[in-house]
Amino acid sequence: MKKILETERLILRELNSNDALSFYDLNNNPNVIKYTGNLPFENVEKARDFLLSYRDYDENGFGRWAVIEKATEKFLGWCGLKYSKETDETDIGFRFFEEYWNKGFATESAKACLEYGFNEFHLSKIVGRVMAENIASIKVLEKLGLVYDREFDFDGHQGLRYKIEPARLKI
Repeated sequence: MKKILETERLILRELNSNDALSFYDLNNNPNVIKYTGNLPFENVEKARDFLLSYRDYDENGFGRWAVIEKATEKFLGWCGLKYSKETDETDIGFRFFEEYWNKGFATESAKACLEYGFNEFHLSKIVGRVMAENIASIKVLEKLGLVYDREFDFDGHQGLRYKIEPARLKI
């Protein structure tokens, strides 16, 4: 286990093939992926294949990380940064099992990821992309200090792009 970050309640570590069942279960909940544009994995092996082929850590030095609750050692979901060559931008993303929604885990882990991106990788800006209907994720982005930037097409849905620079990070 390669630990990346630690917060008061959480450990963020690299995802690995041992996370396949949790990763599969997370993406198999239609409520969890409702606003993501992603489809569920066909089976646990497809989730394992995805994790085995995940190269963001090697290519960019960062990526999406498993979020583990310290008190229970449970896999709650994932959070992290993702660099897009197409847009030449890094975005913040998070996805949690439904039973962990509205407990502050997304805000806590995303704040740590933003700080890490700015302090360790000297990023000048991080963006957040959400479907306009995803009010809960918009609230998290705004709580962290991201500000609305513009609309975009999010897989045929109205998408909203938020952004933050290091000086605007809150909490």
